[in-house]
Amino acid sequence: MLSVAMKMDAINEWGSVVALSYIAAQRTYPFYTDMADIKAMLESIARSFGYHYGKAKKVRVNTISQSPTKTTAGSGIKGFEDFYNFADALSPLGNASADACADYCVTLFSDLTRMVTMQNLFHDGGYSTTGVSFEVMNKFQS
Repeated sequence: MLSVAMKMDAINEWGSVVALSYIAAQRTYPFYTDMADIKAMLESIARSFGYHYGKAKKVRVNTISQSPTKTTAGSGIKGFEDFYNFADALSPLGNASADACADYCVTLFSDLTRMVTMQNLFHDGGYSTTGVSFEVMNKFQS
């Protein structure tokens, strides 16, 4: 417990910690494999540390679930391009870019989000809450 207390001194009061997660932490994506388990653990850790850091120093701890994003890591996932296009067609606003995600992260370090903690925040153009879109349905019409 002493090492946790020592590490808590490393973050200023009312500071903010942000980690990147992915929706596969809560839903099944067969191609995401063990990374889904790791992201679920990350979100759990963020909630636990958010509680303890919040009590100790008013530090906020959150995770962001980003849209499928074209990165070097993403390009290594089999079928990523098809999934990227599917998510883009399903999302009312389309996929969020990496730059837009960086901007969103910046807001979580500002005083404007001072009372946001222990949350997994979706930054995905509405993908996480959209059941179906006409664009996706039209691809399956005969």
